[in-house]
Amino acid sequence: MKTLGLLLTVTSFAFAAPNPTVVLVHGAFADGSSWVKVIPILERDGYSVIAVQNPLTSLADDVATTKRVIDAQKGPVLVVGHSYGGAVITAAAAGNPNVKALVYIAAFAPDANEVLAAPSANFAPPALNSALVPDAAGFLYVDRAKFRDALCKDVPESDARVAAVTQKPVSSLVFTAVVPGAAWKTIPSWYIVASEDRAINPELERFYARRIGATTTEIKSSHVPFLSHPKEVVTVIEAAATASKGRAAIQ
Repeated sequence: MKTLGLLLTVTSFAFAAPNPTVVLVHGAFADGSSWVKVIPILERDGYSVIAVQNPLTSLADDVATTKRVIDAQKGPVLVVGHSYGGAVITAAAAGNPNVKALVYIAAFAPDANEVLAAPSANFAPPALNSALVPDAAGFLYVDRAKFRDALCKDVPESDARVAAVTQKPVSSLVFTAVVPGAAWKTIPSWYIVASEDRAINPELERFYARRIGATTTEIKSSHVPFLSHPKEVVTVIEAAATASKGRAAIQ
């Protein structure tokens, strides 16, 4: 009876625990508005959400911006990173006890002191590589004519055109940068593999997911499943949130 009573008490605390604040971190060539289809669903389901607006001027700048947003939240936090944003959250969430879970979406998940682009050398280059156009300042754009094919082939053509026109360039130096620490080594992680990704090789995504020991879901999607399959993406985010609440109750 005592064991049953303890179990009921722990379960009650789990149900009573507050939802974590969800911090969304965009990738390269995008900004916080890329989460437009995910945010309403999360808010409808009772989550407080904030989307970071990173400058994409350097990995250090983006980590500092994201860390400032994470540190400003009260209570438990769940951090989501897409693509290059995965590298950003890997560094920005490290050492923060309020971050209870990480969700990587078709994302880089570097190890500490690992050059961001290094693991890519072991896999076939994606279509995105041949679509990149550098400017005189060392920032990378995606050729508008190749944008939809490389990044978002499964979203409506009209939406892809808008995304191509409004794309936010990223400093080419981010891909030679390293993160000083890796949050996934101490924070439970989830990973969404986009199986039809043409921006990051899906096999590289699977490699990252295995290496970080993530709970992994595959979605038949382009590089932007949060736009083409938002409900499935939210399901993974909320599963991570629920698991984090259960751990917090036991602790």
